[in-house]
Amino acid sequence: MAQVLEFKLPDLGEGLTEAEIVRWLVEVGDVVAVDQPVVEVETAKAMVEVPCPYKGVVTARFGEEGTELPVGAPLLTVAVGSVDPASGRATSGSSTAVGEDGASGNVLVGYGTAAPAARRRRLRPDPAPAPAAPPLQPSASPEPLAPVSVAVAVQGPVAVISPLVRRLARQHGLDLGQVVGTGRDGLILRSDVESAIRASDVDRAVDEAAVSPGPKTTGERIALRGVRGAVAEKLSRSRREIPDATCWVDADATELMATRAAMNTAGGSAVGPKISVLALLARICTAALARFPELNSTVDTEAREIVRQSEVHLGFAAQTERGLVVPVVRDAHQRTTESIGDEISRLTELARDGRLTPAQLTGGTFTLNNYGVFGVDGSTPIINHPEAAMLGVGRIVPKPWVHEGELAIRQVVQLSLTFDHRVCDGGTAGGFLRYVADCVERPAVLLRSL
Repeated sequence: MAQVLEFKLPDLGEGLTEAEIVRWLVEVGDVVAVDQPVVEVETAKAMVEVPCPYKGVVTARFGEEGTELPVGAPLLTVAVGSVDPASGRATSGSSTAVGEDGASGNVLVGYGTAAPAARRRRLRPDPAPAPAAPPLQPSASPEPLAPVSVAVAVQGPVAVISPLVRRLARQHGLDLGQVVGTGRDGLILRSDVESAIRASDVDRAVDEAAVSPGPKTTGERIALRGVRGAVAEKLSRSRREIPDATCWVDADATELMATRAAMNTAGGSAVGPKISVLALLARICTAALARFPELNSTVDTEAREIVRQSEVHLGFAAQTERGLVVPVVRDAHQRTTESIGDEISRLTELARDGRLTPAQLTGGTFTLNNYGVFGVDGSTPIINHPEAAMLGVGRIVPKPWVHEGELAIRQVVQLSLTFDHRVCDGGTAGGFLRYVADCVERPAVLLRSL
C-alpha cells in the first residue's frame, strides 16, 4: 500500500516564522513530482514557490488561500508509492522519493528538506504521555489549522503553543490567561483568541456608545501582514529605538548630470548599459562612507557597543506593487559605478517581479532612498533598522541658482541625511553630507578617492 507522508511549511530562513498562502499550484488528487512547486507563499520579505520533496498523489491540502501558517505547520499530504498512469492514484510498490527518507533535500535554494514526519516524531522530546493528535483534515474543513496546534509541546503556564496565536493576542492587548481554550486538554487555539477579541470589541463598542452615543462610522480594515506588515513593524521599531536626527542641503547637480551624459556617450555604440543617477549617487555614498565610517554602523544595545561594519552593503529603496522593499547591493565598496548600476538594475527587475529572495533583502549597512522619482523635493527618511543612517535624494529640477557670481538656471537637488545620534554627532553627519554634496556639484572631487 502507498505510504502517506506529510509535508510541512519549511524553514524559509532569515528569522521568518510564518508565511501566507497566496496560491495553490496543485489540487487534491493531482500527481506531483519530486521538487515540483505546489504552493506560492508570501513572507514578510518575498514571494516564494515551495516545492514538494515527495513524488505521489496529493491527498489533502491545509489552509485556504489567504491563510497565514507558521513554519512547521502541515501544507499537504502525499500518498507515496507507485503511481497508476491510468487512474493517477498511488499504488503499492517501491518508494518514489529520492532519499531513504523520501525527501529530495531541495525544498528551497539554500534551505534543506527536513526529515519526514515519522522521523521527526521520533526525535521530538516526549517528557510526558501526550494525547494522540487529531486526524489531519483537508482545507475544506471548517477548522483547517487545528492539526497545527499539536505540532510541538506546550511551554509556559498558558496553554498556547502557536507563535501566531501569541502575537495575535499581544497585538490586541488580550490576556491569554483569561482565555478558555477549546482545544485538546484546554489548548488555546487561534479561533479562541479571535472569539475573545470579537467579544472584547463588542464590549468596548457598547461602553463607547453608552458614554458618547452618536452616528456610527464605517471604514475598511486592511490586515498588516506580508510586506506591508514587515514595513510597519520595522519602521515602528526604528522610531522606538533609534534617536534619529536629520540634516539637509541643496546642491547644484548640473555638473553631475553633464558627467553622466558624457559617461553614457563615451565609446559610441560599444558602450554598455546606461549609467543611472542612482548608480552615481551610490558610488558617491561608498566613497563618503570610507571617509566617515561611523555612519556604516549598527548599535548593539545589549552590549552597549557601536559596531562599525568593514563592508558596505548598500540598500536602495524600491517601490513595487507589493509595497516598499529595500534590495541590497553586496560589497558596494568594491564595485565600480558601472557594476553598481548593473546590480541595481538586476535587483530592481527582481523586485518588480516579486522574485527577490530573503537574502537579497537583508544585511544592508546603509540605505540610499531616491524619493525624487515621486516628484518631491525633500523628506525626512526613517532609518532602515538596524542601520545607522539613510541618504534621501529629492528630484533634480531647474531652479534659479547663483553660479560663479551670476544668477543662472541650474539643476538643483535636495539631499537629506537621517542618522542615528548614538553613533555620531552633527559634525560627522554634516561632514558626510557636505562631502556628498561636493561630489554632486563637482564630480572631479570623487576622483581623489578612487
